[in-house]
Amino acid sequence: MDTDQRVVRRSTPYSRSLIALASVAFVLLAYAVIWSNNQNELPQLLDVQSATAAALGTTGAVLARGQYARSVRPAIGWFGRVTADAAPAGQMAWICYVVNGAQDSCTVAGIGYQVAFSDENDPSSSGHWTSMEEMASAMESRGMTRRSDFHFNLIGSGRPIASGGRLYVGWFTEAAMAEIKDVYVRLRVVDRVGDTHERVLVLLRGAERHPRHPDIQLS
Repeated sequence: MDTDQRVVRRSTPYSRSLIALASVAFVLLAYAVIWSNNQNELPQLLDVQSATAAALGTTGAVLARGQYARSVRPAIGWFGRVTADAAPAGQMAWICYVVNGAQDSCTVAGIGYQVAFSDENDPSSSGHWTSMEEMASAMESRGMTRRSDFHFNLIGSGRPIASGGRLYVGWFTEAAMAEIKDVYVRLRVVDRVGDTHERVLVLLRGAERHPRHPDIQLS
């Protein structure tokens, strides 16, 4: 499964419309060049100078928009650590967070889950994403107890992730990690210019499955 961040949708009014305008401007420029050589046969729409200015202006707008989009795009990542203050009865748990390392905030547009159990084939390439509730129910059917063996944060659309901020996703005890091979979270966020970005988080990648001591508290 590809876990790199990618753009899944560009903003229609601020991206595709600019590209459409640039395309029209270049068509008009081509027409103006053709007209300049066939003045007696074709009607004039724009002279070559005006069409060139329109093409250059719209191309500049497309490039400027692209550069600005790069400067405000989110940098989504995740990390986990062992904690002693999440699970009940002092159990050690692997707790996971999403982080946004960019200089601008973003907003959650959607989230989906997949769980791979230890005795099953990995579903990571199936393309079937479920809700948090469906995944939690599947885990409970394996004998795990919610808020005792595992917990997931309810993350809905519209939830902001601040610049440099982190968002709690969930935690898993040793008993839960014995039954689970991995948990995948497909997170989609929208940035300031309206582009939608997606990243798949692998929550148990590198997890300490037999935790004995908590990790250092992060600031």
